[in-house]
Amino acid sequence: MTGLADWYAAHGRHDLPWRATRDPWAVLVSEVMLQQTQVARVLDAWPAFMAEFPDPATMAAAAPGAVIAAWGRLGYPRRARRLHDAAVVIARDGWPEDLRTLPGVGAYTAGAILDQVHDEDVPAIDVNVRRVLERRAGRLLTPKEADAAYRRTGRPLRGRDRFLAIMDLGAALCRANDPRCAACPLRRGCATRGPLAGEVRTKQAPFEGSFRQRRGRVMARLREADAVAVRDLDAEALESLVADGLATVSRGRASLP
Repeated sequence: MTGLADWYAAHGRHDLPWRATRDPWAVLVSEVMLQQTQVARVLDAWPAFMAEFPDPATMAAAAPGAVIAAWGRLGYPRRARRLHDAAVVIARDGWPEDLRTLPGVGAYTAGAILDQVHDEDVPAIDVNVRRVLERRAGRLLTPKEADAAYRRTGRPLRGRDRFLAIMDLGAALCRANDPRCAACPLRRGCATRGPLAGEVRTKQAPFEGSFRQRRGRVMARLREADAVAVRDLDAEALESLVADGLATVSRGRASLP
């Protein structure tokens, strides 16, 4: 059985376009887009979005509404608003030493950027990476234990390659449902060789009929026109979009900010 390094060399997702760059802005955009969104959808959206907003200064100079409109139907448009907020900070002050101080950037995203851009060996643990580590350990892990397990996994890989290899393993083989244990390069040292006993595998609530869908319908109307009469929109959904900074209302008409 080959190790994780050999598996990653042969089967890693090396053709993803954001992996061809060490530009922190391009990587930040990809990581924000990939939150709760399938890779295939991001592949469709990322190139055009980056062409329109190739750097933080360009995005910071644009109105938030332009960024939200360019976000299109990726969903969870609050991500676009927070990305614009982060671009304003970076354009004004430069990249901070602690990336977690940027709007919308948490510990995972900060670690993912450091690993991919600077080849640092910072644990970057999202739900997929945690699933690999906990199944291999055979139990749930505290954050400190997960960090230690991350650093032990995949040696001699480190930094960028370690992060991407574990990420790809979770996406391709150690999946939440239907794990492909027989093909896993970490199978020999895995305590479970499959889901943990009692493992909770969260499932996103149905979109059809949800409040998310109602918000999406309002967003679609606002993207299609400069302004829309408030009376023609779902009032509750519009109110929530305004509260999130994704829409504005003036003189009875709603628009993107």
